[in-house]
Formats: sequence, structure tokens, C-alpha cells
Amino acid sequence: MIPTEMQLSIVIVSYNTRDDLRGCLESLQAVQPAPEIIVVDNASSDGSADMVRADFPHVRLLAQTRNTWFCGGNNIGIQAASGDYILLLNPDTVVQPGALEHLTAFLDTHPDYTGATAQLRYPDGSRQRTCSRIPTYAYLLLEHTPLGWLFPGGRRKTAARHWYAEWERDTDQDVEVLPGSCLLLRRGLQLDSDLLLYFPEDDLARRTPGAKWRFLADAVIIHKEKSVTRTWRATEIYFRDLLVYTRRHHGAARAALLWLLSHPLLWGMALKQKLRPSW
Repeated sequence: MIPTEMQLSIVIVSYNTRDDLRGCLESLQAVQPAPEIIVVDNASSDGSADMVRADFPHVRLLAQTRNTWFCGGNNIGIQAASGDYILLLNPDTVVQPGALEHLTAFLDTHPDYTGATAQLRYPDGSRQRTCSRIPTYAYLLLEHTPLGWLFPGGRRKTAARHWYAEWERDTDQDVEVLPGSCLLLRRGLQLDSDLLLYFPEDDLARRTPGAKWRFLADAVIIHKEKSVTRTWRATEIYFRDLLVYTRRHHGAARAALLWLLSHPLLWGMALKQKLRPSW
């Protein structure tokens, strides 16, 4: 259990996820001791903010007048949080009994760790492939450009290393990168607001050399995954963030090369999107 003197703050960034958000907030009502819950609503048009005000008066709502995106919204919540530990949690999650208590107790008893995450499962109970190594430049090239088709063996090898292919996510393990959908941090860390939706966890890992991150298999959270990012706009943002991340950590020249090689793939995806039937 979480010691009573250690307060947990939970930050949830919401954008048109009213029904998922309701389920997430309902699942948090059983967490003990009661955490501070902060919802940063990114100017949703589906009534998300009104639902929080009406049905969850104990939740601190920070309603924005514009979309501050995932990273900006989480930073707003982090700055407003008062807890010793801050959990970044997606609105399309349902926390299972004891999960957050287990996560926070781990950090309390392991002061050498910077953060932890839970085992995420799909609604059907199958485990999600979360956590990875920090992406190498070779991995970025092979995954996001036609080079991956030209060198399929190299792509498989780098992907296996990146995703800890030998690990089934059924045991505790130290990892290099935790998922932003469920990321428990100690106070003092923030995401990079130059990124919008993607790669903030990889960036955070690079900015905290020597930090230790832990996956805890006995803490279980249901995660629908990508409930609001199955759009062409999200794909465009993904490639935008990919280049921002690459420029920051691999240099402008390598980012330019990645841009040059990745755009045929992006253009092909755009053409496929345009030719897709509208029904």
C-alpha cells in the first residue's frame, strides 16, 4: 500500500474522449489513499469538460481554450500537481484494483528508480507490447523509410532488439523507455512541449541518462490504445514529431536524411488515404 505521507497525483489529458474518460475516472475512485486527479481537457467539443464538472466534482479540471496536445497538456497538469509522484495516464484506460498502489509502493521502496509502469492489456485481456529500448538511428531509418523493405533482415533484427522480442511482458523488468499512456514519475520531470503526440517517452529517456525505469507485471491496467489517434491527421503529426525528435537527438543532417527518405512512404500513405472509399 502507498504510505499515507506520499501523495499521488494523476494527470489525464483528454481530447474528445468523454465516454472513455468517464470509465477511467470511475476506475480511479477505488484507489487508496485517494489521489489528486487532474484532467487537462484540450478544448474538447464532445462535452468532456461538462461531464467532469457534473459527475466528478472532486476532480481538478483544467479546461483549455485550445488543443495543447499530449505533451503540452501533460506539462500543464504536471505543473499544477502537488503529489510526490505524478502518474501520466491516458483517458482510455481502466485501472484494475491495486495497480496504482503497487506502482507507487515500488517507487517508495526503490528510491534509485526514476519511474515505473504497469502491465497494459487490451480489453480482451491480451498483453500489449509496451516498453522499448531508446530508438537507434538505424531503427528509425529501417522502420520509417523504404530502407526497411530493401533490408528486411536488418529491419527484423533492429525491431527485435528495440522491442525486447524475447520478453513476454509477464515478468518485472528494467527497461529503457516506459509508455506515456501509463508513466509514473517522481516530481521534477516534464515532457518536451516541442513534441505534440509522439516520442515524448523516448525523449525523456534520452534526457535522463542513468535513470532507472521499471515495468511491473503485477500492476494491471486495461488500455484501449489509440482510441483517438486513428486518423490521417495523427499520422501527419507522427512524422512531424519523428523529425523533431531525430533533429534533437541525432542532429540536423540525419534528420534531413530521414525526412528525405521517409517522405515517399508518407506520400504513399496519403495517396492510399485519398483513394480509400468514403463509405
